[in-house]
Amino acid sequence: MTVVSAASAGPAAPASPASPPALPASLDAHLVSEETRATLRVQSRMLAATRAFLTGQGFQELLPPVIGPVTDPGIRGSKQVDVDFYGHRYKLMTSAILYKQASLLAFDKIFYIAPNVRLEPLETAVTHRHLAEFHQIDVEIRDARREDAMAVAEALVSHVVAEVVRDLPAELELLGRDKDAFREVVTEAFGRVSHKEAVADLIALGHPQDPASEIDWEGEEIISAKASRPFFVVDYPKGSRGFYDCEHADTPGVLRNFDLIAPEGYGELASGSEREHDYATLVTRMRETGENPAKYGWYLDLARRGIPASSGFGIGLERFTRYVTGRSAVWQASAYPKLPGVVSA
Repeated sequence: MTVVSAASAGPAAPASPASPPALPASLDAHLVSEETRATLRVQSRMLAATRAFLTGQGFQELLPPVIGPVTDPGIRGSKQVDVDFYGHRYKLMTSAILYKQASLLAFDKIFYIAPNVRLEPLETAVTHRHLAEFHQIDVEIRDARREDAMAVAEALVSHVVAEVVRDLPAELELLGRDKDAFREVVTEAFGRVSHKEAVADLIALGHPQDPASEIDWEGEEIISAKASRPFFVVDYPKGSRGFYDCEHADTPGVLRNFDLIAPEGYGELASGSEREHDYATLVTRMRETGENPAKYGWYLDLARRGIPASSGFGIGLERFTRYVTGRSAVWQASAYPKLPGVVSA
């Protein structure tokens, strides 16, 4: 099936001096490529290693919902997709975060391999890191602090990378990925920097980062390129993230959350936080972030009756695969890539 160009699909994305490689002319050309096949073999091994690691740590895998009456609103300018569900307007999941919290009523430690659909802004088509359809390794832990979730994320990433390096050297060699790039990933503790420190660093480098906002795509790439091993950015300002990120009790205006940034310019791999679970605080935070609490009826009903305290994170599978395989763009880590603004198979 022919892939339609971005130009014929709608307004062109802004030009970029470092544009990602163009999509192949056809789906079969992509699928028969040796590089694609090697990438997908690595991805399959990464999924197997993920499941083995998490189940070995006592996590229960669940199948996430694909549609629901509401989905995660904290998606950085993306649009949600509506579907008709027997006369009701439901959403395709942009993230299963609300369901992860609900799932802890059944199990103390859960994970999903979750599909997500987000109609990303057209300008993200040139970031190397955005897809309109992707998958997340979603993890949630009952009665856990942010640091507990960060420890699981670090151990998981290190384990998965080590498994691929050990088991698939031929695939990494075919893709031109130097195994030595992962030495610090599997032997050193990940770094940690506050959002405030990262913003100050970017401003000193001449990048105009807003201190009250999430670090923008270009900023993430800049700080990522300076690193030789993954690192966490913690303590994002209140208002920059979703209503479910818990606020520091002793530092008003600062959230107990984090991003995990890959080195070598690959950017963000994961986002996570300690979750807000108090009913009254959730309603207040929804209103502060411009959300209508009435939309979240089922979720707030659960919160009123009592949902557990928790922490968790989501790792973008295709982004993680791109980092491990060293591909130029995240779409190369998908068998059926959907780029923002590009009509394709």
